Amino acid sequence: MRLWIKDPIAILAEGAERGIVVEDGVIVELVGKGREPMLPVQATFDASRHVVIPGLINTHHHFYQTLTRAHPQAINKELFPWLQALYPIWARNVTPETFRLGTRLALTELLMSGCTTASDHHYVYPAGLEAAMDIQADEAERLGMRMTITRGSMNLSQKDGGLPPDSVVQDQDEILADCERVLSKFHDRSKGSMLQVALSPCSPFSVTRELMRESAALAERFDCRLHTHLGETHDENSYCVEKFSCRPVDYLEDCGWLTDRVWLAHGIHFTDDEVKRLGHACVGVCHCPTSNMVLASGQCRTKELEAAGSPVGLGVDGSASNDNSNLMEGLRHALMINRLTYDAASVTHHDVLRWATEGSARCLGRDDIGAIRVGMMADLAFYTLDELRFSGAGDPLAALILCGAHAADRVMVGGTWQVTDGQPHGVDTARLRHEHGEAAKRFLESL
Repeated sequence: MRLWIKDPIAILAEGAERGIVVEDGVIVELVGKGREPMLPVQATFDASRHVVIPGLINTHHHFYQTLTRAHPQAINKELFPWLQALYPIWARNVTPETFRLGTRLALTELLMSGCTTASDHHYVYPAGLEAAMDIQADEAERLGMRMTITRGSMNLSQKDGGLPPDSVVQDQDEILADCERVLSKFHDRSKGSMLQVALSPCSPFSVTRELMRESAALAERFDCRLHTHLGETHDENSYCVEKFSCRPVDYLEDCGWLTDRVWLAHGIHFTDDEVKRLGHACVGVCHCPTSNMVLASGQCRTKELEAAGSPVGLGVDGSASNDNSNLMEGLRHALMINRLTYDAASVTHHDVLRWATEGSARCLGRDDIGAIRVGMMADLAFYTLDELRFSGAGDPLAALILCGAHAADRVMVGGTWQVTDGQPHGVDTARLRHEHGEAAKRFLESL
């Protein structure tokens, strides 16, 4: 069926003033000003109440952390003490059941904010959670979202000089065996795929150099992406100098990770030379503005990284350091902190929209999503401007960011409506809120 999405208020695409035509989940035509579709359509959707943008793409998250939002033992702390407060709580309470609810809630929140593709970095593996990636694949399929499941890992615990407790890490052989299993089962590199896999050792302070190198070799075998935290805080830089006698980017290169297969979370504390090296290698960086502000981690050098050649994407980061899963809200935060970093003219709403769509798609290694163009998958987010916050807005696209849009009215993934009138299909949000809230109570029982 050919569907004409007709006459939007505004659309983030050149030459599509009268909308777009979707067929078999793909954008097949842009309908310009004063024109009609070139071929007959079988259905029309009146988009005259909507601003239409590509579906947002979240490139860094920790879904399970929705269960410890605003946790009394972790608020008002920076990264290392924040992790030290939460690791024991996660170790005791993350089970397959709570993990499934945390995943479901995070994906639902993302979808309702206009996100059509998500990547989650899961690295906590207490006993019994060996099927974490299977749970996430199942939940993404239920919601009809695209996902890059990142098989995270930690094998350097407190007894080895690392940060995490012994009970949430795994040994290297166990990690690599499951990475290979997950890649063989879920990694789909075809156009329009709903599920892909990345390998994601957690960070320099929680994995060994050998695991980093073995993960890179496995990624080459399976043609998948690599992801890790890097350059998030000054403490991390100091740790690398103390433990490895080099800075994080040098460590990355030594492990065989300075390639265009890699995207990094945060990427804040890089020198000018390191920015150039990362850009030359086309290493992507996921900017996490909300988390960076909550934990006072610092300000990502987005403009320099992008100018050097690094794809820049956006992520909400974990819901215990955000503390929500709303990517559209993250765009506004990205605009504000980057204007504070640079100036008002240097960072516009077009920049943050690009980071959250095309930039994020590049971080995930995808060229079939992230833009409204012929041949791209029909992943779209529709926002109304009916609320009081938008009254008087002159530029509809700028209004989404400056006036604080936070919920999509409709969301389409691969030509299929997954959100209508603000509600995700097939999800009882009141029941989800109750079940998730009950599960989260056990994370407070130690208080």
